[in-house]
Amino acid sequence: MTLSAVSPQDATRALALPDVSVVSTALVLTATVLVAALAYYFLGYDQGAVSIFGDDTHVHEFIHDSRHFLGFPCH
Repeated sequence: MTLSAVSPQDATRALALPDVSVVSTALVLTATVLVAALAYYFLGYDQGAVSIFGDDTHVHEFIHDSRHFLGFPCH
């Protein structure tokens, strides 16, 4: 049996990166920031008086335990 050596040029060619456009990267980052901001609002800031839903506390009660688990004050 013969061991074949891989040249550095062949190893570099094997690690080709996909062609990702700047526009698609910007869209993914924008969507990520938007989802993170919405999650932060609902987990950390939505409490009755400042709720975008008014007096409806269904969202607050749905994520109530996760607020305490993540260390956000409540009540």
